[in-house]
Amino acid sequence: MSAVGHTVDRSAEPVLFDVRDSGVAVVTLNRPDRMNAWGGGLAQAFYRSIDRAEADPDVRVIVLTGSGRAFCAGADMGDLDSISGASESSGETDVTQLVGERHPHFLTQLRKPLIAAINGACAGIGLTHALMCDVRFAAAGAKFTTAFARRGLIAEYGISWILPRIVGWGAAHDLLLSGRTFYAEEAKTLGVVNDVVAPDALMAHALAYAEDMARNCAPSSLAVIKQQIYRDALRNVPEASAEAETLMHESMLRPDFIEGITAFFEKRPPSFPPLSTQEETP
Repeated sequence: MSAVGHTVDRSAEPVLFDVRDSGVAVVTLNRPDRMNAWGGGLAQAFYRSIDRAEADPDVRVIVLTGSGRAFCAGADMGDLDSISGASESSGETDVTQLVGERHPHFLTQLRKPLIAAINGACAGIGLTHALMCDVRFAAAGAKFTTAFARRGLIAEYGISWILPRIVGWGAAHDLLLSGRTFYAEEAKTLGVVNDVVAPDALMAHALAYAEDMARNCAPSSLAVIKQQIYRDALRNVPEASAEAETLMHESMLRPDFIEGITAFFEKRPPSFPPLSTQEETP
């Protein structure tokens, strides 16, 4: 029987994955009926999609967004209720059932830049994941909250590390201790997001930014710079500067350096090779 005309319905998949010709992969959290709440198989599908993008040499930048009116409204309350009921009967909790096998900070360890296009509600573990992205854009009017203190929980999975580094100690204390709701416009003022745009222009804005990076930046440079940023957060300035000197010498031995300089003088776009699956950052 011919399969011509047959299409696969992807609407039920918890995460959608698409690679554009521009070298940008779009990962979309896809539980719109649950406001993309973290649960219902989303975690494993998310990991698979990120791993695909990281391993694909054609992918240079990743954009993460949500379908419907939310980015990720936090943990699925139904799943939380089942975990709570199990803990009351057994005295134990298995948070891994809900959160998944990887802590959100694994996003900071990717070799490729990750851009969050926050299209709507961003709360709890959804906010933690957004903060672990490298650059964040938000739709005007999008709601944000840490929420943990208002659910009897604590600052989870690294948000107490990343948030003060992004917004400063005072704002981090405010947002974590109060659990209050704030909007995209305040999020930009605080530094939670890099820019706020009209909702219907969000993806175009995020994709244009990602595609410019994919087109003009050396993948090898992006991989090393990203690692420097997060690793140097745990170092003092002399240590960071000393390693940067070593990394600079190494970068000048790669063909990317010659291509970058040549393209600059020839006034043309650079043609940088992709990261190989074997290539590792130091």
